[in-house]
Amino acid sequence: MANRRDSRIEPSFEGAPRAKSSDGFSVSEEDRVVPANRKSAAKRKSARSKSRGRGRDRNRRGLFSIFGRLLYWCFVLCIWGGIAAAGIVVYYGAKMPAATTWSIPDRAPNIKIVSVDGGLIANRGMSGGEAVGLNEMSPYIPEAVVAIEDRRFYSHFGIDPIGLSRAMVTNVLGGHFSQGGSTLTQQLAKNLFLTPDRTLERKVQEVLLALWLEHKHSKDQILEMYLNRVYFGSGAYGVEAASRRYFGKSARDVSLSEAALLAGLLKAPSRLSPARDPKAAEERAQLVLAAMREEGKISDKEYKVALSAPATRAPSYWTGSENYVADTVMEELPDLIGDVRGDIVIDTTVDLTLQKLAEQSIRRLIDESGKKLNVTQGALVSIDDSGAVRAMVGGYDYSTSQFDRASEARRQPGSAFKPFVYMAALEAGRTPDSVRNDAPIKIGKWTPDNYGGKYYGKVTLATALAKSLNSVAAQLTMEVGPDAVVEAAHRMGIQSDLQSNTSIALGTSEVTPLELTAAYVPFANGGYKPDIHFIRRVTTAGGKVLYENNGGSAPRVLKAEIVGMMNSMMTGTVEVGTAKKAAFNWPSAGKTGTSQNSRDAWFVGYTANLTTGVWFGNDDGSPMKKVTGGALPAQAWHEFMVAAHEGVPVRPLPGTWKSTPSDTVVPDEIPSADASQPPPTPPAAVGQSAPVAQAPARQARPAQTVDADGFGMPSDSGSTASIKHPVPPGDVGGPTKKRQTSILDILSGG
Repeated sequence: MANRRDSRIEPSFEGAPRAKSSDGFSVSEEDRVVPANRKSAAKRKSARSKSRGRGRDRNRRGLFSIFGRLLYWCFVLCIWGGIAAAGIVVYYGAKMPAATTWSIPDRAPNIKIVSVDGGLIANRGMSGGEAVGLNEMSPYIPEAVVAIEDRRFYSHFGIDPIGLSRAMVTNVLGGHFSQGGSTLTQQLAKNLFLTPDRTLERKVQEVLLALWLEHKHSKDQILEMYLNRVYFGSGAYGVEAASRRYFGKSARDVSLSEAALLAGLLKAPSRLSPARDPKAAEERAQLVLAAMREEGKISDKEYKVALSAPATRAPSYWTGSENYVADTVMEELPDLIGDVRGDIVIDTTVDLTLQKLAEQSIRRLIDESGKKLNVTQGALVSIDDSGAVRAMVGGYDYSTSQFDRASEARRQPGSAFKPFVYMAALEAGRTPDSVRNDAPIKIGKWTPDNYGGKYYGKVTLATALAKSLNSVAAQLTMEVGPDAVVEAAHRMGIQSDLQSNTSIALGTSEVTPLELTAAYVPFANGGYKPDIHFIRRVTTAGGKVLYENNGGSAPRVLKAEIVGMMNSMMTGTVEVGTAKKAAFNWPSAGKTGTSQNSRDAWFVGYTANLTTGVWFGNDDGSPMKKVTGGALPAQAWHEFMVAAHEGVPVRPLPGTWKSTPSDTVVPDEIPSADASQPPPTPPAAVGQSAPVAQAPARQARPAQTVDADGFGMPSDSGSTASIKHPVPPGDVGGPTKKRQTSILDILSGG
């Protein structure tokens, strides 16, 4: 066996060492069915193929594994994110009051101010406008707001996931906060309950409140609350206030193009306000119109028509002179009803038609003559016999200046103050037929010249008042004393402090147009001083009366016979005196006034129906160019009073007085300009005319009516007129002071 095992011959192959047996037997590569190298290559190829297959499987399994792990961790993160969000909501929600205590806060009270005929004068209060129902306002307004602000408003549940996602993507891609995903419900929640802070806590609370609003209220109710409370810029809260502010009309009457402008303001109310940037407001409105067409709210035809509408140009502030009235009403309101706790309606005494007529007259005259005559401002007040203010214009344009020149500006009334001087003289025993010398008069070192240096010699008091002669007014003040004049003015209705000095005869103490006009009312109503008022009644929105002016009794401040004398005298101002431009087909009377250097021009006149005062001037006190009370003020008064009395039965002025010879007091003649004798001796006592030596009669002057309102004013040549007439001594109407006085002494009462 060993030999056999040792003698065994092993086969050998090429490429390997051949083992040769003893007998020489061997197998070559050609003898094999499959060559050894080919078989090996096939094995290697098969192995590689299997290896590659296994690699692809491993790669495929790895890719799926990555996605799987990603999905897994995303799912895990979502779970934890949800838990964290729920925790945040619970945390911040727990800090809020219980939902059972939530309620819609009351809208800020609106104060609706209406005219005597029910027309809207203004809305005041935080909202600036009354609440308007969704079915009352123009249908274009809610459609425009939904189209541009929250197009899925009627389909979402208070939060819009699609809109929120879109806003997040836009903000991330843009790298900054450019869009918010808040719905109209969320915006309402913020406006009703929250501060505008951009914090996580506020956002969470906003979402919770939005869900609560959607649960408690219908979509239409939410939209109505939103539109009546949202800010539209320029101080306007709610669609009604915004419509009045920008278009001068109610939200009920807003057109498609106007609704688009309002809706466009919600993105940036202050920046896009047409009062600030009309172009930006118009561009934004066009985007709103495009959104409405895209949403099918309007047709292509409506879209094109709305685009062709002119851009809205809104004033920078509330405009219209009626706002001066509204401001005055708001100042008086707290004293009548205290704090305003709900919507109220204030019925005023103002006639809105007359108010507009007054404003138009003031503005027209300034537009036509302002530059030429250097006039920039005017004011008008009209009061009826009961003290009810029927119109009040406080300036040229409320939108550019809210300062009320009718009730707040104190200016020198000039000769418009003289009626109180003459009234005091009549009460002291003079009559319209009493005569005084219209001549240059010197009081201390003060010479109150007539306008233009014109003098008339012997004149009755009626003529002196009609021609507004300064020297006669100064004489009367010296006769009765400045204190009597001050007392008479205060008794009639002047409220401002008056300086008790001689120059008060020429209206040097300042008053407001409202109080000066009010002080003329007793002349028009027979001698009674009524309570001047703007408010007739205050009621709640439900009609409950909170205050009502019942008129009351007006005290008599002027005797009937004095009323008759004054009306007889002041009628001459309109018929033959300085206010002839004011005359119309009604018995009327009044007085012009011009302060020194034409800084102020006045006319206060009246009929038995209305008393109206007009003022023109400049806020800085700069002189006008020879404007007198008989010019622009008389013209404005005429225009207003003609319109106010249209269709009203004519009534005579109260009181009667007829001239009688016994009432006439003839003073001594003053010397003519070329007389050589000394001036006449003054009266021996106040109120008496003592006879003195007769002097040659002065040369007659033409019977010329001039406006002698101004005192010490330049003549037509530009310089103060040089008077050659002898000057009566300074003790006219009283004893001469022994010490020397200056103009400062006179003006200060010394």
